[in-house]
Amino acid sequence: MTDKNLEKLRYRLLESPEWPIKYMFKFIVPNSDNRVNKVVDLLPKDNPPTFKHTPNLKYVSITSISLMPSADSIVDITKKVCEIPGVIPL
Repeated sequence: MTDKNLEKLRYRLLESPEWPIKYMFKFIVPNSDNRVNKVVDLLPKDNPPTFKHTPNLKYVSITSISLMPSADSIVDITKKVCEIPGVIPL
């Protein structure tokens, strides 16, 4: 995800009138090189993530819904996760 996309995400999040908010993180992750565990380690720990595998087990969809205190906290997590090669944010 580019810096421009992260800034757009931050701007849209700032339109929310009330914080904290529940936010759904969703990523498509290659099921190799321990990438799934790396993503899970970066997600908030208040709710366990859910997983859905593609039929050939090549990719995993990871969803996590968490109560987030600010737009910046969401953008920070998204940026860190997107630094993992092959991760696609949804």
